Amino acid sequence: MRAVQVVRLEGPAAVEVREVPEPQRGADQILIDVRAAGVNFPDVLQSKGLYQYKPDPPFTLGSEIAGVVREAPDGASVRAGDRVSAFTTIGAFAEVAAVHAGHVFPLPDEVTFAAGACLPMNYLTAQFALRRRGHLEAGQRVLVQGAAGGVGTACVQLAAALGAEVVAVVSTPEKAEVARAAGATHAVLVEGFRDAVKELGGVDLVVDPVGGDRFTDSLRCLRPEGRLLVVGFTAGDIPTVKVNRLLLNNVDVVGVGWGAFALGRPGYVAEQWADLEPHLRSGALDPIISARFPLDEADAALVTIDERRVTGKVVLEL
Repeated sequence: MRAVQVVRLEGPAAVEVREVPEPQRGADQILIDVRAAGVNFPDVLQSKGLYQYKPDPPFTLGSEIAGVVREAPDGASVRAGDRVSAFTTIGAFAEVAAVHAGHVFPLPDEVTFAAGACLPMNYLTAQFALRRRGHLEAGQRVLVQGAAGGVGTACVQLAAALGAEVVAVVSTPEKAEVARAAGATHAVLVEGFRDAVKELGGVDLVVDPVGGDRFTDSLRCLRPEGRLLVVGFTAGDIPTVKVNRLLLNNVDVVGVGWGAFALGRPGYVAEQWADLEPHLRSGALDPIISARFPLDEADAALVTIDERRVTGKVVLEL
């Protein structure tokens, strides 16, 4: 089969499409004929040897899949011929993938393979952030930093689907339109966002996958008993917090580490998927795809993310 492999830890330029043996299905795995694969920022980091999980080259890149089940073990939640979405540590950028049975989910007929390949990482993270860690309630107001990115658009869509009013923080007017299309009620530019949000009356919840120097101003946007969700640090800098701000304003800073939590609890991600499924069927959750590439152009797909030219998601289609 064809697979996208990292042959040297030198970034997208050292990624090659190679002929490799098809994976063999383990006893607790499902074999999937891949139709589409989602491309993520951690894939770029892995190609450079900068991600927390560092397999030795050569290895097949990618962690999100949509496709058709070829083989499944007895008792699995899906069977041969079913359309599925799935996630794995590596191995998604290939014509065939073997995935742990607990990380494979039925893909509703209403959802395309391209969209299905965009769901696992961002939307399961969004569900964990808003539901489990943020305790979001209908009628509350949510600020989403980096609202035109993959995690950002997922959080905007899910928050809106759950009945929240969403304030999107973006870097350009073009990205503001992306955030509004995802369901944001308000879209404000990052320069001066604190004053703009203050004029709206503040927010109950901040979702921050960006970090960096906007963190403190995000805290200042919170209403009393508000929560700031720390999802990631795409800005590169890990901010610090003066805890007296938390005390004086009765606000919380909450960590959101989906992988560490979910993967240690068998069955938890299946519960998350079941919570998302009605919104997938209704179309309320519909990943925004900004670029599609064939498998042979995986290096170009990675470059678009590395150069931060992406809104929403990038997909490889097979």
